[in-house]
Amino acid sequence: MTDVYLGLGSNTEARKHLRSALRALETKFGAIEWSPVYCCPAVGFDGDDFLNMAVKIKTNLQARALRDWLRQLEDEHGRDRTQPKFSDRSLDIDILLFGHRVQADESLELPRAEILNYAHVLKPLADLAPRLRHPIEKKSYRRLWREFPDKARQPMSLTTL
Repeated sequence: MTDVYLGLGSNTEARKHLRSALRALETKFGAIEWSPVYCCPAVGFDGDDFLNMAVKIKTNLQARALRDWLRQLEDEHGRDRTQPKFSDRSLDIDILLFGHRVQADESLELPRAEILNYAHVLKPLADLAPRLRHPIEKKSYRRLWREFPDKARQPMSLTTL
């Protein structure tokens, strides 16, 4: 079994879609763990605020098979893939970490670069796995969060589902 960390986000009926996604993840993978939920401004476009969180699952699936299953789950929640990268999302699920795997190709990047670039990705991961170390940076996620430079430009607040 591989420990996998996912980033979940939504800004369209966010609570409904995130709750439903958590149920689907539990049904597929059994017991899961999740971070607090953060309300964050949209990044890269003018839109409603997002709710963002991180989730830990354990799976025997290969990374690409998991990615395909997650895409199907997004599609079942109304994900519109014809929209630009920075746009409203009913459900967005990214594989942030797949064990300690490091890979970069056109279909899958591990660990996901957004971990180091966006507060709404790093903070929930740091809450969920503070002692876990980034496989390239070799620093814990707690330390990466403490050192994160753009906290003030990416405001977030805790919220509930």
